[in-house]
Amino acid sequence: MFNDLSEDSRIWIYQSNKELNNDQVSEISSELNEFLKTWNTHGKPISCSHQVKYSRFIIIAAENTLEISGCSIDSSVAFIQSLEKKYSIVLLDKMDVAYRNNQTIDIISLKDFKQMVKNKSITSRTIVFNNLVSNVSELNSHWETTVEDSWHGRFL
Repeated sequence: MFNDLSEDSRIWIYQSNKELNNDQVSEISSELNEFLKTWNTHGKPISCSHQVKYSRFIIIAAENTLEISGCSIDSSVAFIQSLEKKYSIVLLDKMDVAYRNNQTIDIISLKDFKQMVKNKSITSRTIVFNNLVSNVSELNSHWETTVEDSWHGRFL
């Protein structure tokens, strides 16, 4: 299970450009379970897990006990690309920003984000998702944070 992984487990966050419905979340979770059962590095299984958060984010975590090879990462990216095709979503666009807009999570381009900061529609206290966090500890403490406390703060 995801919560059983160590705090230094490496993570990858894939942000969907569309909110997933409950059926899609369930299907994607099942597909992730199947993929991760076979995910390996240099022929050795990877101790890993996943979660889908807020019907928007696919988070894969892997213990740092093995050096995860480029081929292993390539296979996970290929799997994510297959999800993009199957569900007509975008998961690999790193130029989109996710932020909380009241009770919803909105995804906008970095260009639009900068403009909203300039217009003060987004402030230093707006909650953003810092998808650059690299391990479970950072995910728990710095993923969902304010603009001023994340890399997004450079646009203030």
